[in-house]
Amino acid sequence: MIPLLAMEFGKLGRLVSVRFGLVLLALFPILWAYAPGVFDVYGFYIVSGFQVPALALLSSMAFLLPLLVAIAAGELLGLEIQHGTLPTVLLRPVTRSQWMLAKVLVAAAIPFLTLAWFLLTSLAAGAFFGFGEFFGGTGLGRDGLLGAGMMTPAAALGEVLRAYLTAAYALVPVALLSVLFAVLFMNAAAGALATLASLIVMELLVVLPSLTPYLLTTQLSAYVAPAADLGWVVALIAFYCAAFAAAAVIVFERKDF
Repeated sequence: MIPLLAMEFGKLGRLVSVRFGLVLLALFPILWAYAPGVFDVYGFYIVSGFQVPALALLSSMAFLLPLLVAIAAGELLGLEIQHGTLPTVLLRPVTRSQWMLAKVLVAAAIPFLTLAWFLLTSLAAGAFFGFGEFFGGTGLGRDGLLGAGMMTPAAALGEVLRAYLTAAYALVPVALLSVLFAVLFMNAAAGALATLASLIVMELLVVLPSLTPYLLTTQLSAYVAPAADLGWVVALIAFYCAAFAAAAVIVFERKDF
């Protein structure tokens, strides 16, 4: 299984969507760090490099990051389909379930790799403002961007790391849903588009209050929730991940090639 995982992780660097996403996520934080209209949008001036990751995450978690994750996860399977290598790959001494499970595990890692890169580029973009003590907040804690007094570097870094880790975890079901749709339609583009369509429909379902707490789109904002409220969110996301992963493996087992 380990050689299979190594092979699948090696494919990530060859995906066009991954390369494009890395470039985009390197440029995006620069926009928020030095754009002259930040005060007009958020009503404050950046005073610390720790605030740049917050602005980058707040402005991209609703659409940009789910889009990039869905496309990359769908293309992970679509790469085999596009080049017609899927039947050949399945001739190797591995079962379909093992091969698909490797895809699922790599897809689940994509959000964490993406957010790790995004955090590094955001911190680099905010280096001009420094990482010392500052008055205000990171934008990812209980007190928002305005804060409640002096913020120490350790506290600021803790809030940023916690938010990015939570955001990455919330994006895992999006990646696995894209893999599931890619298996169903045997097409990477269809998988990504179906995932985005599902997220858009979920956004519209906010008019049904009883469903809202269970929607994937609701969990995408978990990174700003208090730590004490994350237990339910973690369990719900884990359920979605298990369901989508199991469905993808079962459907792929029954596919005819």
